[in-house]
Amino acid sequence: PENYEVGPEFISRFVDADAGNISYFAPSAKPGHALFDLNLYTVDRLRKTGVTAEGLGRCTYTEEHLFYSYRRTTHRKEADYGRQVSAIVLEKE
Repeated sequence: PENYEVGPEFISRFVDADAGNISYFAPSAKPGHALFDLNLYTVDRLRKTGVTAEGLGRCTYTEEHLFYSYRRTTHRKEADYGRQVSAIVLEKE
C-alpha cells in the first residue's frame, strides 16, 4: 500500500460505500491523501464471495524489473510505458 496514493474523492467514495473500508487506508505524507491497500481490499472482497485468494505481496510500482507501471512512468514524466494483460479462466469441474 505504500505506493498507491489516492486523493480525498477516492477515500470518500470507498468509505461512503462501507465505513469499514477505512481499514484499507493508511496516512500519507500528502495532506488530504492516503495510501490505499488495493491488494488487501481485493483479497478481502474475493474471500467474502467464497473465492480462495491470497495476496502475492508484489508491487508493480517498485518492482520495475518485473512489471510495467503507468503510475511510475507518469511520475517520472516518461513518454511511454509497457503493457500488461491478465486473464482468468473458469472451467467446469
